[in-house]
Amino acid sequence: MTEFGIRVSELGDSATAADEPADASPASPAFLEVRDLRVHFPTDDGLVKSVDGLSFELERGRTLGIVGESGSGKSVTSLGIMGLHTAGQYGRRKARISGEIRLDGIDLLSADPDHVRRLRGREMAMIFQDPLSALHPYYTIGQQIVEAYRIHHDVDKKAARRRAVEMLDRVGIPQPDKRMDNYPHEFSGGMRQRAMIAMSLVNNPELLIADEPTTALDVTVQAQILDLIRDLQREFGSAVIVITHDLGVVAELADDILVMYGGRCVERGPAEQVFHQPRHPYTWGLLGSMPRLDREQQDRLVPVEGSPPSLINLPSGCAFNPRCPYADVPKDDVTRTIRPEPTEVGDGHWAACHLTREQRERIWTEEIAPRL
Repeated sequence: MTEFGIRVSELGDSATAADEPADASPASPAFLEVRDLRVHFPTDDGLVKSVDGLSFELERGRTLGIVGESGSGKSVTSLGIMGLHTAGQYGRRKARISGEIRLDGIDLLSADPDHVRRLRGREMAMIFQDPLSALHPYYTIGQQIVEAYRIHHDVDKKAARRRAVEMLDRVGIPQPDKRMDNYPHEFSGGMRQRAMIAMSLVNNPELLIADEPTTALDVTVQAQILDLIRDLQREFGSAVIVITHDLGVVAELADDILVMYGGRCVERGPAEQVFHQPRHPYTWGLLGSMPRLDREQQDRLVPVEGSPPSLINLPSGCAFNPRCPYADVPKDDVTRTIRPEPTEVGDGHWAACHLTREQRERIWTEEIAPRL
């Protein structure tokens, strides 16, 4: 199998562990359980169905990679888990959220908002996509980390400052005792991301969500940030969700992969299987659009034709059918009339597609795999 521009061989043995199917009752409750999550936003043009029936689970010490194009619902999912959609209003209308989000057995959607606020930062934390926007420009890096620590711990400022210096040193900030008195604009992009990671981990959260953690960083800094997240996860034993459109990122970090399209999950399973035996045409398209490292001369990449669907007016049937080159393979035009439900295509590997197992196997073996 080719490398798709990433080190697939480094996925690790843990990538073979299976997720439970979305509609199954696990033998033991997962640390994070998301069941039929729906996040809709009323607008003047209609109801934006950003997330529409998403289910997955995550255990402590494991990493889930959520991938998909912009507008597929990845970041909305992460903000829903953090309880940030209910914190304010969007225009004059509130987000409509339903389903279940259970963190260590606590349903975050039905819990008291004050309780969720106490969990945020202590039990669950988030690395935001743009640290320059997420960090307050009027306060020093150290002040912000100290505040994040003291709000959950009854300690004086000196003890909190020592903790802040310790965390900045742990994430690789040089001279942390001096640099913590700098403002965010005095840090480079990579250092701001490290400071954001330090703030996220200062309270040893059990769930860490990284939303596009390497966006706008050069490749060297990207590799350093990914190594840092992986090392810190091993140290703290956290459950990690990495949200990205870059399959190279999830290949470095993820044990399991969830592919989103149009606010829904179209494929989910162990990373090894999703990379080496993908079973959804959208996943085939994502893999085909990535560069290969084993060619002396780079051929032209094959993009996924068309544009992502409007979340206000999703296509009937399979949301991917207008862009799918195999939409006419199933009989009776089911791809345009019936929404496909997830079916098991491997051990812990699920895909929502109307293609039969035999059709997917034939297309993958004869048409897709040889091109990759």
